[in-house]
Amino acid sequence: MKIVDAKVIVTCPGRNFVTLRIVTDAGVHGLGDGTLNGREKAVVAYLEDHVIPCLIGRDPQRIEDIWQYLYKGAYWRRGPVTMTAIAAVDTALWDIKAKLAGLPLYQLLGGKSRDGLMAYSHANGRDVAETLDAVEAHLAVGYRAVRVQSGVPGLDKVYGIAPGGKAYEPAQKGLPQETIWSTEKYLDHVPRLFEKLRARVGFGPHLLHDVHHRLTPIEAARLGKALEPCRLFWMEDPTPAEDQEGFRLIRNHTVTPIAVGEVFNSVWDCKHLIENRLIDYIRATVVHAGGISHLRKIAALAELHQVRTGCHGATDLSPVCMGAALHFGIAVANFGIQEHMPHTAETDAVFPHDYRFENGFLLPGETPGHGVEIDEALAARYPYDPAYLPTARLEDGTVWSW
Repeated sequence: MKIVDAKVIVTCPGRNFVTLRIVTDAGVHGLGDGTLNGREKAVVAYLEDHVIPCLIGRDPQRIEDIWQYLYKGAYWRRGPVTMTAIAAVDTALWDIKAKLAGLPLYQLLGGKSRDGLMAYSHANGRDVAETLDAVEAHLAVGYRAVRVQSGVPGLDKVYGIAPGGKAYEPAQKGLPQETIWSTEKYLDHVPRLFEKLRARVGFGPHLLHDVHHRLTPIEAARLGKALEPCRLFWMEDPTPAEDQEGFRLIRNHTVTPIAVGEVFNSVWDCKHLIENRLIDYIRATVVHAGGISHLRKIAALAELHQVRTGCHGATDLSPVCMGAALHFGIAVANFGIQEHMPHTAETDAVFPHDYRFENGFLLPGETPGHGVEIDEALAARYPYDPAYLPTARLEDGTVWSW
């Protein structure tokens, strides 16, 4: 069997997605997500100019060999563009292999380790009252875990908060927006938010919070300590992950669980954090960490150190990635939780899929492969529309981590 064709499909049903379609001479095709939010065209060029020509004629069933060929053969290893492109190929090849076997993908990954994947969604509000109402609304539709983000008094634009009650989408049309950030205002506000939230909903629901790389290690330690009475499921991305030793300072001062890794691209990015038990959840995902093949290796290392998975699952990942992530999560031994930001109706129409949400859990389907397809004719009706993630500045004008 050989790969006879591969093409990149770029579509924007509300936001931009990059999809790789690989076709074999047996007439079987596979899909992989290659979306890199705000840098989509870089992955498109990498795939079209440097990867697809190297795939034609190769045996699609040699998944590990092709992964190593694309990783080691490029010489310039790792990085978000390279690893996203490799992930698109890898996911498509796993899709093909499962379709050839006539099995849902999770069966090729060892079968089910659980019946469903506990999911969390995002409850956002412009102020405390609106945030509390949003949390209760998510609990009412069945979520057992909710990530909570709130507007901060004195700041006009805060991460996770959409204007006018719309669904939050960080990437905006035009050049990058610049927002103002104040650590002092944030640290004063967040503990009081969660105190009021626990008083409202009790300690039954799991509550999560995303710091989004905004704090220094000592500031993150202070926040984690202040939040301990509220028993968070996790505190996400408390400090920029480049400073991995900084997580030791956080760990030494708080028992609030720590999650990190949505920007990680390889096992080498998280090796120090996992081996030194400085985190509790690794959030690397299929599309940005080299595909299913490489994410399995990250999860295996994490399992040795009692670190669980918590794959990034925002709307900047296409349903193709979500489908693959759910098959991975249902099979992996040390699954923790799965982020779930529902896509728009337009996106769901472009990417028909068989996964579903029921009673707080996400469930992969039983269709052979990862269970997600693409309507290319419909996708063509939504052309690429450039959008950028914001940047942040402190109140004195200093560029800060967004």
